[in-house]
Amino acid sequence: MLRIDAEKTVHFCDGMSRRDLLHAGALSLLGFGLPQLAAAKEAGAVKNDTDRNCIFLFLVGGPSQLDTFDMKPDAPAEIRGPYKPIKTNVPGIQISEIFPNVAKVADKFAIVRTLHHSAAGVHDTGHQMMQTGRLFLNGLEQPHAGCVYGYLKGTRNNLPAHVMIPKPIGPTGGNMPHGQNAGFLGKQYDPFIVNADPSDPNFEVPDLLPPDYISAVRLDRRRSLRAAVEQSMAALETSENAQLLDSAFENAYSLASSPEAREAFDLSKEPDALRDRYGRNKFGQSCLLARRLIERGVRFSTVNMFETVFNEITWDIHGSAPFSPIECYQNLVGPMFDKGYSALLTDLEERGMLENTMVVAMGEFGRTPKINPAGGRDHWPQCWSILFAGGGVQGGQIVGATDEIASEPVDRPVTPAEVVASVYHSLGVDLEHVLTAPGGRIFPVVDFGVKPIMELFS
Repeated sequence: MLRIDAEKTVHFCDGMSRRDLLHAGALSLLGFGLPQLAAAKEAGAVKNDTDRNCIFLFLVGGPSQLDTFDMKPDAPAEIRGPYKPIKTNVPGIQISEIFPNVAKVADKFAIVRTLHHSAAGVHDTGHQMMQTGRLFLNGLEQPHAGCVYGYLKGTRNNLPAHVMIPKPIGPTGGNMPHGQNAGFLGKQYDPFIVNADPSDPNFEVPDLLPPDYISAVRLDRRRSLRAAVEQSMAALETSENAQLLDSAFENAYSLASSPEAREAFDLSKEPDALRDRYGRNKFGQSCLLARRLIERGVRFSTVNMFETVFNEITWDIHGSAPFSPIECYQNLVGPMFDKGYSALLTDLEERGMLENTMVVAMGEFGRTPKINPAGGRDHWPQCWSILFAGGGVQGGQIVGATDEIASEPVDRPVTPAEVVASVYHSLGVDLEHVLTAPGGRIFPVVDFGVKPIMELFS
C-alpha cells in the first residue's frame, strides 16, 4: 500500500504492480493505454473500425438445457422435467414456459444448443474455458476475453475498459481460478470490480470514493495530487517505470475524481419504470448497470448472476441442500433472468446499441438428462445451450441440434473456444494475434485453427 501521507520513502522493484501503487485495489484494475497497447494497435490486432462492445452474462451454476432452451416434451417424464415449452415470436422456436418475456424477443437472439467440452465436469473448468477459450494448465492463468479486449483497445472517456458486476465468482467447489482476470497479461489489465449490489437502495461503488486519508486533498485539483506524493515517489522518479506509472496514476485518480465516472455508475439517474422493467434484484440491476456503462464508454461488461453455488438459490439444481431445487427455475431464478435479459435486449435496441453490442448469456455446463433421486439434475458438460445477441448476430435462429434427450450434439457441435472466437470476431479482434506470457511463451488469442461460429453472423 502507498499512502500519500506517509513520510517514509517507498522503494519499488522492476516487477511492481499498480496494486502496490494505489491503496484502492480496484483502482489498479484498469486497462490503461501502455506501450503494449501501442504495439498491439500497430500490429493490427483489432481489424475493424466498428468499435463494438460486449456484455457477458455469466449464469453461474450451469442452467439445464432441458428446462430452458432445448426442451424435449416427447421424452419420458424423468427426462423432460416439470416445465412445458411455449411459443416464441419466431415461428418454430420454442423455449421454456419459465421465460415468457424472453419468448417475446426471440427474434433478437440466437440459441446455440450444442456446447460441449470433455474436461472435468466441475464449475471452475467451465468458468475458465467459457471466458478465456482455454483450460488452465501448468499454473498459467489465461486472460478473460474482456481483459484481452481492454489490453488491445484501451480505455474510453476515463472509464475502465472492462467492468465486472457485481462481484467476481467465489467458491464453487473446485478451488481453481475462474478465468475472470487478466491472467498472464498482468494485474493492470484486470477488470474493474464494482464490489457492490446495484439493487441496494444505497448503491455506491466503493472504489469511486476517495480513501479517508486523502479526504483533505481537493478533488477539483486533480493535478495537484502528484505534488502531494512526490516525497514518497522520490525513488521511483529515477526508474524506468516513472513515466508509465505517472500515466497509470493519473488515469486511476481521474476515475476516482471524475464526475463523469461517478455519473456513469449512478443508477439513480435511470427512470424508475425502466429499473422496474429490468427487475429490482441484483441480476436485473446489474444488467441495467452494464448497459449504462457500455453506453458511456466501457468496452466490456461481465455480469455474474451469482457468486457461489453453495447455500444460495442458483442454476445449480442438484435438488438438495446446499444446492438448489429444480422448482427455483420457475419461482426465482427463471423470472430473474426472464426480466433482466429481455429488458436488456429491448433497451439496447431502443437506444440503437444492439447492433454494436454483443450480448452473450451462458453457463459453464448443462445438466444431466435424467432427473436424479433428489429431484434435480447434476453436472453435464457433454451438452448445453447458450444465447448470442447483438454485435452482428442474426437473431431468431437455432444453431446445432441434439439427440432425443439433449445429452449430446448430433449436428454442429460447438466448443468453448469457438464461443470466445465468436466474441472476438464480433469485436473485430484478429484471431491470430499473439499475446506474450512470462518467460516469452506466446499464445494466439484463441488456439490456432479455432474458428468463430459463423452461422451466427449470416
